[in-house]
Amino acid sequence: MKTINNKISICLVAILISLTGFLSSGCKKDFLDAKPSTNITRPVTIADFEILLEGDNFTYSTSALPILSADEYSYIDYATWQSTSTATERNAYIWAADLFAGASNIQDWAKPYSAIFYANNVLSGLEKIEVTADNEAKWNYIKGWALFERAYHFYDLSRNFCKAYDPASSNTDLGIPLKLKPEIDDIVQRSTLQQSYDQILKDLNSARVLLGASTPTDKKNKPTAVSAYALQARIFLSMGAYSKAELAADSCLALYDKLIDYQKVSTTVSFPFDKLNEETLFTTATVPTYSACAVTFNNFIVIDSNLLKLYDTNDLRLKIYFKPSIQGYIMGGNYFGQNIFPYTGLATDEIYLVKAECAARRENTTTSLSTLNTLLSKRYPASSFTPLTASTSKQALNLVLLERRKELVWRGLRWDDIKRLNKEGAGIVLSRVLNGVTARLLPNDVRYVFPIPSDEAALSGIVQNHR
Repeated sequence: MKTINNKISICLVAILISLTGFLSSGCKKDFLDAKPSTNITRPVTIADFEILLEGDNFTYSTSALPILSADEYSYIDYATWQSTSTATERNAYIWAADLFAGASNIQDWAKPYSAIFYANNVLSGLEKIEVTADNEAKWNYIKGWALFERAYHFYDLSRNFCKAYDPASSNTDLGIPLKLKPEIDDIVQRSTLQQSYDQILKDLNSARVLLGASTPTDKKNKPTAVSAYALQARIFLSMGAYSKAELAADSCLALYDKLIDYQKVSTTVSFPFDKLNEETLFTTATVPTYSACAVTFNNFIVIDSNLLKLYDTNDLRLKIYFKPSIQGYIMGGNYFGQNIFPYTGLATDEIYLVKAECAARRENTTTSLSTLNTLLSKRYPASSFTPLTASTSKQALNLVLLERRKELVWRGLRWDDIKRLNKEGAGIVLSRVLNGVTARLLPNDVRYVFPIPSDEAALSGIVQNHR
């Protein structure tokens, strides 16, 4: 009983620490002036810090803004759009300049920084623990976990609240506030984008070494060396550092390359994927704030008809990913099991696609298509699967990008892909028609960078993004 009570007390402290990091300056003063409860146990042991990192509701949430803003869905009608639960959902849909409409406590910003506060408290606390032969392995793993968490959420913030990475301007483009200390009243100004990515990759490299040559277990909320390589692959791809992305993808798949055979996945149940499925490398989901993002139970939106047309009739993803509704199709398949909010974590299918894309970009058509067909062979009935072919590396690249869009739907990655591909000249224009009015988002528009929540900008004085 004592152990259980201690765990609860530790979690309460963690919640208190993270939440107070985002309160107004007045609330911070009230908290700092208050006498702490004597029955709350402060985390001091390695086991305590592990409990902090396991707080799913606080450390495993990512922004939903990329899903709300991308071209994978539409509202069923104007009245439904008008009646949606938050102004942010309405404004994201039409790419309004004033995205949050003055709302405070925006979870797309606060949740990642909450996770970062957790990580910083763990890293600070570990430094007070003497490393011995008995605790060294566990100490290293928990430190690696905390560094991975910090890198993961720094990246989530950078990809959403900063421009797409460009080495030509990264030393002047605005990055994010790099909060590296556990103090709740530590106000940090924005770094450059280069500094942000340098810190992310530094944390991630250190984490990968500390996590060791581990492979995924039934604890999908715990990082491994495999998930560290996977995150590196995702980040380097977004940066346009394709040779580094391919190297990270190769390292990931060398340790773990399992894929789900979709022939064995039910096409009729509400939640076709188990949370502990073979492909999942590290689990996160969007913040549980926006009803428009919901999986399986969603009467507000339908999947974009142009996206649905990309799937041929034999593609098992068509029946597994999407479920019929009165107005069309909604998102059904979700790698987060029975969680109704979208999976945004790391999985092996994404890494196969990173490898295939990078191989095509270095004009190795054979490797690109071999990697892509390995993935696709698990997405079609064996009797109807025909391997894709291409006569040029450009054709191979186009095939990979098409399959990337079809495979990674509703995971928050489409928005990132549009940003990076438009920077390279893809010329992707987004448009929506609402009540007879067409909204458009042109390539490289400033609205591809989400604004800093106004309450956070006012409190800390950090530079706002121009919209």
